[in-house]
Amino acid sequence: MKTINNSKSWTDLSAPVTNKMVHWPGEPEVSVCKLFDMNKGGPANVTILSMSAHTGTHMDAPLHFIKNGKDISMFPIDMMIGPARIIEIKHDRFIPLEEVQQHEINPNERVIFKTKNSSSDWPKQEFKRDYIYLSLEAAGYLKEKKVSVVGVDYISVGGKDNGKAVHEMLLGNEIWVIEGLYLNGIKPGLYEMICMPVKIKDSDGAPARVIVRKI
Repeated sequence: MKTINNSKSWTDLSAPVTNKMVHWPGEPEVSVCKLFDMNKGGPANVTILSMSAHTGTHMDAPLHFIKNGKDISMFPIDMMIGPARIIEIKHDRFIPLEEVQQHEINPNERVIFKTKNSSSDWPKQEFKRDYIYLSLEAAGYLKEKKVSVVGVDYISVGGKDNGKAVHEMLLGNEIWVIEGLYLNGIKPGLYEMICMPVKIKDSDGAPARVIVRKI
């Protein structure tokens, strides 16, 4: 991933979906295979995908943790297009309230956290049990600030011990969540962002393509 140098250029923050890429423990292994292959005499090339909706770069809908919450097909398009701020976190275990409070976060802001998760090519590696996650205190602060979107650079915004509570705190207040962002080489700052999840009726999440350019 190259650092953005030109304000007119777009950079893709989406992790490529590949066969057997990292996935949440207990969910099916990612499978990308050919139903038909022209190199093997097929009439066309046709790919079959099999994976959880929460694989790679994806969005969580409120329905993920909120009973009768909005599904991913109901996401507000305007919310996923516009300015987003990438904030770099130094803490090496989680995203703490104290670091988040150092930044003047405004209502309706789209906030993306870059952590040491981005120092490795995590989509191609085994699942990291010590990934950096959002603390419940920081999630509560973002709720109080009435942000609209929270993004993180691993496949879950919450950790082993607080995952359910963090998801409920954000999604229960209709703060939409982007997980699995690929931020290697991306500098902190203000960006224009476009995030488009696949429109899957009644789904609690969906793969997403996320692109940004420096403002």
